[in-house]
Amino acid sequence: MLNLPDFLKIARGDAPADLALRNGRVINVYTGEIVEADVAIAGDTIVGVGPGYEAKEEIDLGGRTVCPGLIDAHVHIESSMVTPPQFARAVVPRGTTTAITDPHEIANVAGAAGIRYMLAASEGLPLSVYVNLPSCVPATTMGTAGANLETADLLALADLPRVIGLAEFMNVPGAVLGLPNALEKLLAFQGRVIDGHAPGISGKWLQAYVGAGPGSDHECTTPEEMLEKLRLGMVVFVRESTAAQNLHALLPAITPQNSRRCAFCSDDRHPADLLDEGHLDHMVRLAIGDGLDPITAIQMSTLNAAEWFRLRDRGAIAPGKRADLLVFSNLKDFRPEMVYAGGALVAQDGAPAGPWPMPDTEDSSVLDTIHVEWEKLSFAIPAEGRPVHAPARVHAPARVRVIGVVPDQVVTEHLIDTPTIVDGLAVADPERDLLKLAVVERHKGTGNVGLGLVRGLGLKRGAIAGSVGHDAHNLTIAGCDDVSMMTAARAVGKLGGGLVAATGEEILASVPLPIAGLMSNRPVETVRKQMDALVKVAHELGSPLHDPFMALGFLALEVIPSLKLTDQGLVDVEKFDFVPLWTE
Repeated sequence: MLNLPDFLKIARGDAPADLALRNGRVINVYTGEIVEADVAIAGDTIVGVGPGYEAKEEIDLGGRTVCPGLIDAHVHIESSMVTPPQFARAVVPRGTTTAITDPHEIANVAGAAGIRYMLAASEGLPLSVYVNLPSCVPATTMGTAGANLETADLLALADLPRVIGLAEFMNVPGAVLGLPNALEKLLAFQGRVIDGHAPGISGKWLQAYVGAGPGSDHECTTPEEMLEKLRLGMVVFVRESTAAQNLHALLPAITPQNSRRCAFCSDDRHPADLLDEGHLDHMVRLAIGDGLDPITAIQMSTLNAAEWFRLRDRGAIAPGKRADLLVFSNLKDFRPEMVYAGGALVAQDGAPAGPWPMPDTEDSSVLDTIHVEWEKLSFAIPAEGRPVHAPARVHAPARVRVIGVVPDQVVTEHLIDTPTIVDGLAVADPERDLLKLAVVERHKGTGNVGLGLVRGLGLKRGAIAGSVGHDAHNLTIAGCDDVSMMTAARAVGKLGGGLVAATGEEILASVPLPIAGLMSNRPVETVRKQMDALVKVAHELGSPLHDPFMALGFLALEVIPSLKLTDQGLVDVEKFDFVPLWTE
């Protein structure tokens, strides 16, 4: 930041600013006004908003509108499948200048080394990347992750530059029941920001959870849930990710009285959506299109997030604030034309402008992370109480639990159905949209394999697999037959991590993700083309979902209702316990 004596000299008008943006319509997020004013900038700091400032360089905005740079309140960069520099190339031209990240994806694979990698790989970018430390690695003891971060491990990272607090506290039972490990982490981060994660939690459990420390939530899916959390003092992040699209459902709950307690977040967003639809700019456009006041939408994507995360140097256009600014023409069709980060023009007309620093993203500590004993791997599901050599294809009278995919959401249904039995084994039945699902532990070579059935992925043939399986990121495979599933799984292993579609013994398409099995080392545009080809193949195999691989990646997330599968078995999330596949 500009040192105080120099700031005062320029702010008083005793010395010229470096840059003046003339004739702009400045959005004042403090008062909700649009004010005709110049913006004077020195170095990376706004020194004045108003007339009369001399500057070494002047740009006439011709009446265009200026607002603060956008702030993503909660994002997992790893879910973009590219490194932080490539993520920045995708989102900064769209107007995002600050991201509050939770690197718990890579931390579940590589522990503290993964967090340090993300900090190093995001150093010096035009996107300011802040880190909330992962609170739950592993997410629970019901899935096997590659690391375990205790309170002491987190405190060893807590004072690193750009680390600001504790990320989404997913262990709701631990917090509410006062379990020692959960309490220790919450107490250690008192006085810092603690983000929450409480999908569907209400009543007295929610009261206890909020009082334990978590103060925000990004898991609301209904207006009623959102209002209950707002009334208890939580800040609600309205989410629009690739897998969970909640904005339209939640907008009716936002009022002039509570909007300052709301922010926007993207959580998990794939390259095609980032490059085609956009990032927070997409959310602002959707919100305005649905009737939200444009100034309110911009407040939610700037000042509100800055205040919650105590980033007092940004989020508004005012003296002393960081000069993260967007210039655009149409308030009802929000599309940034010029993006300033720290006083420098870094993007124009949707593309990067000028030289960008490119941090080194090579780090052996986050490579070679797929460890599976392939020869011992089997996807066979013996029919409970059925003879193994039953000759005919029959529908068994016994019933099974089935994970039901909900389109555009990360929640799932807990279904009960009758499986199809062939030769004493429960098999996939694509005609009934009943696929086999497997989660294979891939960090430590334990041999753990969770097996189940899933409805809603829609494949008619073949299989899809990936090393992205929130949050433990084990190998997740869904398919119509065991041969296709094995082909896809082995292909992921040979890639060192990635996403694959296969049929029979043929690999149809793939996306290599060698960095922790989560991220590519290629440009975002390349990864987008690879994903386009992969998703196209998945659609040709029958899936109707927008992004079947994003849906697949959340089927192992045992902290999101209702039924999920980990490498250790089926989890009834509402009971927070394992349940058998077979049931009466």
